[in-house]
Amino acid sequence: MTAKRQLSLGVVGYGNRGVIAQRAAAADRNSSVRAIYDPASAARERARDFFGPDIHIAEELEELSELDAVFITSPDDAHMEQAVALLNAGVPVFVDKPLAITLAGADAILRAAYTSGTKLYVGHNLRHMPVIRLLKQIVDSGRIGEVKAVWCRYFVGDGGDRFFKDWHAERSKVNSLLLQKGAHDIDIVHWLAGGYTRRVSAMGDLVVYNQIEDRHKGVGKRLVRDWLNREKNWPPLENTGMNPVIDVEDISMMTMQMDNGAFGTYNECHFTPDYWRNYTVIGTEGRIENFGLGDDGVVRIWDKRTVFKERGDEEIPIPTAQGGHYGADPALLAEFLQFVREGIPTETSPVAAREAVAAASLATESMRGNGSTYEVPALPNEVRTYFEKGQIRDTNINSID
Repeated sequence: MTAKRQLSLGVVGYGNRGVIAQRAAAADRNSSVRAIYDPASAARERARDFFGPDIHIAEELEELSELDAVFITSPDDAHMEQAVALLNAGVPVFVDKPLAITLAGADAILRAAYTSGTKLYVGHNLRHMPVIRLLKQIVDSGRIGEVKAVWCRYFVGDGGDRFFKDWHAERSKVNSLLLQKGAHDIDIVHWLAGGYTRRVSAMGDLVVYNQIEDRHKGVGKRLVRDWLNREKNWPPLENTGMNPVIDVEDISMMTMQMDNGAFGTYNECHFTPDYWRNYTVIGTEGRIENFGLGDDGVVRIWDKRTVFKERGDEEIPIPTAQGGHYGADPALLAEFLQFVREGIPTETSPVAAREAVAAASLATESMRGNGSTYEVPALPNEVRTYFEKGQIRDTNINSID
C-alpha cells in the first residue's frame, strides 16, 4: 500500500467550527495542523490552549500560503475575501458552508478557483449523512419515478440558543438565516430533484426574538457550545443574553422552480421545540419521507394508491454511522484530504454550493421585498464544465467576466 502524502494544514477562523481541521488530521494520521489565522485575540488564545505552544499563530493570512491546504471556518461574511486570496496564492481550500453570503461573493470564489486552477472544496456535509444518502439511493433506483417535487421543513429547535446570541443574528455577517442554514437544505433539495433553482420567491419575518430585551455586550471567549442549553433556554421568549443586533428573520418560507421543471419548498423556523429536518420527495410513481435523522429513524415509501397510511408501504431504517452530524463530518473531511492528495471526484460540488447561495440570496431579496419571483442566473458554461470535470486544468482558459 502506498503511504499517504503528509499534509500540512491551516485554519482560518478558529471559532466553533475550527476544530474540524484537527479532527480531519487526527483521523487521517498523515496530516497535522501547523498554523492558525484569526484576528480575534480570544480565538488566538483558544488555539494556543488547544494546540499548544508549537502552533504558529499567523499575523497575516499570507503566512498560510506555504501550507498544503487550509480550512476556512471564519464567520460567513469573511469567506469570499479569504478564499479568493488563498486560491490565488495556490493553496487548496476547504470553505465551510455557506460558500459566501451573496451571489457575487460565491461567483468570485469560483472565478478565483477557475482562473488559478487551485482546488476548491465546500463543506456541504449533509450529502454524507446516512439519511440523505438513503433518500438519494431510493430516488436513483427509480422506485418513485421521476422526481417532480421536493419539500423540506427545518425545525431549528435550538434556534434562539444557536443563532441569536452571536454574529449569526446580523444581516451584515450572514445575509439571512434562510441562506446561512438553508444553504445546506437547498443543496439537498437540488441534489434530490436533479436540478438547480432558476425561479425563486419567499416570505418571512422576525417575529419572536426581537421581543427579547436582554442583550449581552460581547461574548468574548464564549462559543455556542458554552451557552447552548435545551432545558434552560426554553420556551424561546425566556432566553437571555441575546446578540446586541438582531435583524435576521426567525421564520422563512421559500418556493423554487428548477431548470428541469421540478419544484421545491424550504421552510425554516427557529422557535420550534424540536430540532430536525424533514424531507419529502414526490415522484411520478410514489413518494418518500424521512422521520428522524439518525439510526433511531426511518425513511418511509408510499408507492401504492391508498388513503392515510401512517407507515407507508415500506419502512427502511436509517443506517448507523459514527461521528458528527450523524457520521457526515468524518466522511466529508476524509474526502477533502483525499481530494487534495489525489484530485478524486467528490460528492460535494462547488457548483452546487454556488447554486444554493444563488437561490437563497435571491430568496432573501424576495422575502425582504414583496415576495416577488426572482430569476436565478446560471454560471457561465466554461466554469460549470471546469468543475463538473473535477477541476481539471484546461490550458485554454477563457475569460468569464
